[in-house]
Amino acid sequence: MARTRTDARLLRREMPSAVGLLADAADFAAMRRYASFLFDDHAAYLRQVEGVLRARAAQGAYTAVALFDPPGFAHFCAERELDPDTPASRCRYVAEAAARGPAVPYGGQPMDRLVPQLLDAAARSRSRERAAALLAAAGRCEDCGEHRADAALARAGVLVDRLAEALGPDAQHVVGTVRSAGFPLVAVARSAEPPAAGGPPRLRTPDAEALRLVLAAGIATSGTGGVVARTTRAGAESVRGWRLRDGWLEPLAEKEVYAAYCTDARTGAPLPPEPGVEYRPGIPLLRPEKGCHR
Repeated sequence: MARTRTDARLLRREMPSAVGLLADAADFAAMRRYASFLFDDHAAYLRQVEGVLRARAAQGAYTAVALFDPPGFAHFCAERELDPDTPASRCRYVAEAAARGPAVPYGGQPMDRLVPQLLDAAARSRSRERAAALLAAAGRCEDCGEHRADAALARAGVLVDRLAEALGPDAQHVVGTVRSAGFPLVAVARSAEPPAAGGPPRLRTPDAEALRLVLAAGIATSGTGGVVARTTRAGAESVRGWRLRDGWLEPLAEKEVYAAYCTDARTGAPLPPEPGVEYRPGIPLLRPEKGCHR
């Protein structure tokens, strides 16, 4: 009997699982219309979810956390003719949502870190989807007849490569933001492992593709935005910035970088500079020969 219990614990450790998190109080309230959803306090619910995650982590089990989206869940159930007022339907939705992504692996982080990570991952996923839709609808250039999406993707690919090369071999963290057709788009890219001797610096492939897609959407639709990059060497951090203009990234002056980083994006209130961070001007990026880019 003891051996059977031990085997069962070992087997549970080998089973990955997914947890759907109602991170937002409004989403939590929306789920309370289902009689089978028995939680009635959002803060208590978050504490209970955290307890489950910690217990699984203590057993050495892997858990992916995905956002639980009530409208998406209702649509999911309607498409598959499932009763939404059952735990089984919620479990099925979470399993498929975690498989599709975005999902964040639980690594012991507290809930006040996990929730922002999950919301950021969801925002980046929506940005990729929206950027792809904008490019698909961009049409052809009236001047040359080329698809705007093709030209924008090619130019954005050059931009990403030249940006990584300009930042050099230091650890890189690049954030691209674009506002196009009223929608905010964001992509976050980090540097890959140190390049081979003589090889150019590069960003991680999935990250670089997301950044390329968001910048291409901005280029194809004449959106506004830019890029901010942090580089780290021996613990010292530098921040640089560029604005997206006329299909290319133009470097910001040092005071513009400082102002961008030291201003609350929501309220416009000034923020104190980060300790140990040096604010530096953007590096000029060699522009390709003139050509159609919209």
